[in-house]
Amino acid sequence: MIARREGMVWIGAGTFAMGSDEHYPEEAPVHEVAVAGFWIDRTTVTNRDFARFVTDTGHVTVAERAPDPSDYPDVDPCSLVPASVVFVPPPGPVDMRDNHNWWHYVPGANWRRPAGLGSSIRRLLDHPVVHLAWDDAVAYAAWAGKDIPTEAEWEYAARGGLDRKPYSWGDELTPGGAHMANTWQGPFPYRNTVEDRFTGTAPVGSFPANDYGLHDMIGNVWEWTSDWYAPHSAPVRSCCSASTSDVPRRVVKGGSFLCAPDYCRRYRPAARMGQPVDTSTCHLGLRLVARP
Repeated sequence: MIARREGMVWIGAGTFAMGSDEHYPEEAPVHEVAVAGFWIDRTTVTNRDFARFVTDTGHVTVAERAPDPSDYPDVDPCSLVPASVVFVPPPGPVDMRDNHNWWHYVPGANWRRPAGLGSSIRRLLDHPVVHLAWDDAVAYAAWAGKDIPTEAEWEYAARGGLDRKPYSWGDELTPGGAHMANTWQGPFPYRNTVEDRFTGTAPVGSFPANDYGLHDMIGNVWEWTSDWYAPHSAPVRSCCSASTSDVPRRVVKGGSFLCAPDYCRRYRPAARMGQPVDTSTCHLGLRLVARP
C-alpha cells in the first residue's frame, strides 16, 4: 500500500511514446520510455506556498540578488542589479525575429513583484509563483521534501494516459470551442483577445484537470524539470526564451499564457525548451514529485 500524499496524485508505472514528430524539431523523434510510479503535485507551486517557504527559511531568490560581476565580465557593472525577465507587450506589430521586442530585464522584478517595482502578489496568492531560477527551484524542493520531476515523468503525467495525442485532453486545441488551458489568443505579441479570460497567469486549477486529475500541465506557466537540455536537432527560436547566453540549460515543459497559435505552439505535452539555469522569467514556475 502506497501512503497518500496531500495535494499530490499517484501516477502508476508505465510506458509511453515520448516526443512528437509533427511539431518542432527539438521534440523529435518519438521514442518509447518506461517510467516508474511517482507522486506529482496536483497544481503548480503557488505564491502562497512559496511565501511559507521564504518565511520559514529566509531564502532570497536569484532575481532578488545583484549578479556577481565576475560571472558577467562583458557587462557594465552598473547594470548588474537585481532583476528578472518580464514580458512587456509592444504597442503594435514588431519584427518577430527579435524576441527582445517583448522580453525585457526589469529591475526589481521577482516573485514578490512579478511585473517589477510597484507590482505585488497581494491578490495573486493562488496564482503560480514565477521568477524562479534553477537554484530557487532546488531550494524549494529540498524544503518541501520532494523532487523536481524528470522530463519523462513530467510528460508522462501531462499526457494523462492519452498516448500520442497532441494535447493533454485529446486531438483539438479548443474542443467544442472550450479553452482547456491558459494560453494566448489573438495576434502575438501585441494583442491578446483574452477569450480564455486571462491576460497573465491564472489562479491554479482554473481549467479542467487532465484524466490523471492534474491541473495546468499545459499553459499558465512553464515548469522546470531536472533534465539537462539537449536538442535532438536545431531548435526553432521561441517567444519563450529571452536569453542567448551559453549558460547551461535545463528542460522546461508545458508552455505558458504566452504560447500563441500564430507563433509559439508549445501548449502540448511533447513541447520542450532549454531554460538557462541562472535566468528567471514571469512565466516560469514549478511543480514537484515524490518517489517511493
